[in-house]
Amino acid sequence: MAEFDAGPFKADLERRTAGAIEALKHDLSSLRTGRANTGMLDPVQVEVYGSMMPLNQLATVTAPEPRMLTVSVWDRSNVTPVEKAIRSAGLGLNPITDGQTLRLPIPDMTEDRRKEMVKLAGSYAEKAKIAARNVRRDGMEALKAAEKKGKISQDEQKRLEAEVQKITDKAVTDIDAAASAKEKEILGK
Repeated sequence: MAEFDAGPFKADLERRTAGAIEALKHDLSSLRTGRANTGMLDPVQVEVYGSMMPLNQLATVTAPEPRMLTVSVWDRSNVTPVEKAIRSAGLGLNPITDGQTLRLPIPDMTEDRRKEMVKLAGSYAEKAKIAARNVRRDGMEALKAAEKKGKISQDEQKRLEAEVQKITDKAVTDIDAAASAKEKEILGK
């Protein structure tokens, strides 16, 4: 029987589920909690030079005060598209233009806005869970293919499937914990 190396197989699954969790944490960091955070503008895409570009490739974003962000646009011709992209990003921010610098005062969060943010955090968490389940599906399919080719026995396949499920369950638990922590932060609890 040809040998199936379970070590790299499990390491790859763990790496991919960790990637889903990191992507979730990055998405959650962009959610506004009432104080300035440069990550809030990470999802902003600006239409310039005939294509969509992330804001951080066109400007420097800083948080000089707890309730203020500044965006220093590198090219004067991009100031208007950057301002338009920030307004239309659905972040509830209203830029004040001063030359090539945009000032973004962070308004107080209303109860409705907090509920919207919690809902958005939940959708980000659900996307991460789907990514983790897709990793599980890929792992299960790889194990079935290895068993059919005679690389592993049925017993070994069942044992490895249980480990794949354990990796997925841990990822889902971590995703739920990250989403719950962000929800508490948004609601100010």
